[in-house]
Amino acid sequence: MEIQNEKAEQEQQTVPVFAYELLRDIFMPEVLGKHTPDVLYWGGKTIARKFPLMSQEEIISFFQEAAWGDLSLIEQKRNEATFELSGELVSRRLEIKSDISFKLEAGFLAEQLQNQKKVLAEATDELHKRSKTIKILVRWDQKESILE
Repeated sequence: MEIQNEKAEQEQQTVPVFAYELLRDIFMPEVLGKHTPDVLYWGGKTIARKFPLMSQEEIISFFQEAAWGDLSLIEQKRNEATFELSGELVSRRLEIKSDISFKLEAGFLAEQLQNQKKVLAEATDELHKRSKTIKILVRWDQKESILE
C-alpha cells in the first residue's frame, strides 16, 4: 500500500511552468548563445535515442508527458510528415518571448521517425504566432536506409 501511495504522489508532482521557462528560454540561451538552436536539436535527437517509441501514439503521449505540448499529425506524404504542436505551454512561450525555438521537439521527432522508418530523417520547425502553433516538418529519403 505504501508503494502505491508513493507512486501516486510522484505522478501528481508537477513542475511549475515558470521553472520550465527559466531553464529552457532564459538560462539555456544565455549559456549556449548562438549555438542554442543546434544544441537543442541534437539534444532532442539524444533524448529520442534514450526513449525509443514504436508508434505515433507513443510519440504524442511522450509530448504530453514531457509537457512539450499537444502534438498532432497534420499531413503525411511519401517522404515527409507535417506535425502541429499546440497547447497552453506553446501559446505562453510564444506570447512571452519572441526568439524562442522548438528545435528540441523537432530533433526528437526527426530521430523517432528515423528509428521507426529506418531511414535518415531531419526536421524543421516553423512558428505560427497568430494561431499560436508550431509546425514541424520531418523529411526523409526513402533511398537512404540507415540499415545499408
